[in-house]
Amino acid sequence: MRKCMIIWAMVCTVLAKAQDRITGKTWATRSEVLASNGMVATSHPLVTQIGIDILKKGGTAIDAAIACNAALGLMEPTGSGIGGDLFAIVWDAKTRKLYGLNGSGKSPEALTLSYFKEKKINSIPSYGPLPVSVPGCVDGWFELHKKFGKLSMVEVLQPAIQYAKNGVPVPELIAYYLQGSTRRFANNPNFKETYTQNGKAYEKGDVYKNPFLANTYERLAKEGRDVFYKGDMAKTIANFMKQQGGFLSEADLAKHTSEWIEPVTTNYRGYDVWELPPNGQGATALQMLNILEGYDFSKIPFGSAEHIHLFIEAKKLAFEDRAKYYADPNFVKIPMDTLLSKYYAAQRRNLININRAGQYKAGEISNSNNTVYLTVADKEGNMISLIQSNFRGMGSGMVPPGLGFMLQNRGELFTLQEGHANVYAHGKRPFHTIIPAFVTKNNEPFLSFGVMGGDYQPLGHVQIIMDLIDFGMNIQEAGDAPRIDHYGSSSPYTLMDDETKSTVTLESGFGYDVVRKLMQMGHKVAFGLGGYGGYQAIQFNPKTKVYSGASESRKDGMAAGY
Repeated sequence: MRKCMIIWAMVCTVLAKAQDRITGKTWATRSEVLASNGMVATSHPLVTQIGIDILKKGGTAIDAAIACNAALGLMEPTGSGIGGDLFAIVWDAKTRKLYGLNGSGKSPEALTLSYFKEKKINSIPSYGPLPVSVPGCVDGWFELHKKFGKLSMVEVLQPAIQYAKNGVPVPELIAYYLQGSTRRFANNPNFKETYTQNGKAYEKGDVYKNPFLANTYERLAKEGRDVFYKGDMAKTIANFMKQQGGFLSEADLAKHTSEWIEPVTTNYRGYDVWELPPNGQGATALQMLNILEGYDFSKIPFGSAEHIHLFIEAKKLAFEDRAKYYADPNFVKIPMDTLLSKYYAAQRRNLININRAGQYKAGEISNSNNTVYLTVADKEGNMISLIQSNFRGMGSGMVPPGLGFMLQNRGELFTLQEGHANVYAHGKRPFHTIIPAFVTKNNEPFLSFGVMGGDYQPLGHVQIIMDLIDFGMNIQEAGDAPRIDHYGSSSPYTLMDDETKSTVTLESGFGYDVVRKLMQMGHKVAFGLGGYGGYQAIQFNPKTKVYSGASESRKDGMAAGY
């Protein structure tokens, strides 16, 4: 243990020296980006430029967000694409109101729980035809555009179409992920034709073209969403899935609709934090904040063992509730009012020993029963927080012929345990990990942000909020600050509740003395989070009307304004 601590101290010292800055926190990679007319923050610099071009052309923040998402489906196919789902929170400057969009798809009607029993399948596999649910992204675009768009869809999708036709250089990080996906999916039908150079994985600097996707986008722009859900594209998808032994049908696609929903909220020290309700996990972040609000972090330093301990214990408590109660609200009644109440948070907080790691179960409540994130703001004051994903890696490995994208594997997140809220059922939306976030103060927009990383996302949201409100960081510092994770809690899909697996994982910016104290408190500590990056944020100052943008260094993103 002593040797491990010495190595850890050396790593932290080297990092601190490498990151010294004239202003701000030592770990901040750069200053915030400031602009008055508009701001775009995405995980790819070329995509950010597309968003700025759309804004300058007179498009709304929502137009720009759709254009960016379409471009990311081409340029970052390892985490996004129209084979996946979409969620968004929109601040509409005209009505001065937040709108939530659930653009997630349902499980196939023909695939039933009994099928898994008959085949003696205990959990839904990660890849192949069985985890495929209806892709909701395209309908999500058109719903957002219909309500908040200004430019035509032809104008909005044109930049992505041109890049798909003419090609785009592959960055280092995307090349790394594409090479891994190529090893996994090389023998899957249509993968090589869509994602490789004559069967060879793309490397950094290679120019990637996707004429299939260009054609798909052109048709969507001209013919609308129905060509995808009711036209020949739907037939192509359904026929391919049937050939692969899958169940997704034309009827499943034809019945799909997105849902406009009310975001849920809690107030954290004067700031209203907004998330989307289940079937996503966003409310978990609100539960964590409610628990943490009971502690005075003005007296608890950032990165101290006390800070990390209380954060992890709040996470454990909230995630046990998440595992028990979060699911498709059309299939189960979720006691959200209770889960988000300050009274319930106080009850849960009382279970925490401030000096010792704990083990918890979900609260007893009476009950009637890889990813891309982007955010855009425009000169009118509209803002959008949008997250979109194919789930694990690139998705299921199922690539319909001639369409240029892979179908998602989000259905893996169902459990097959009968009686559980998130048990598989046909025509049901699976539990979702991707969550956009928004913060308002005094009924004014304050922050649009998100953090990618599967189950980590609620932890990432809470850390950003605490970094800003409790520890006084700016939005760039908050994104670059060393991160805390924890695994070993129960989940809505694995249902493992083994405290021996409970592990705190820390990035290398924390000192060895903190690690040692956490161990003394009963925490098992590991080092390195495995690249949980992708944070983007836009902050708004209502007095100066200035936007601040941030994009962290763990990915290759960029915030830009004009």
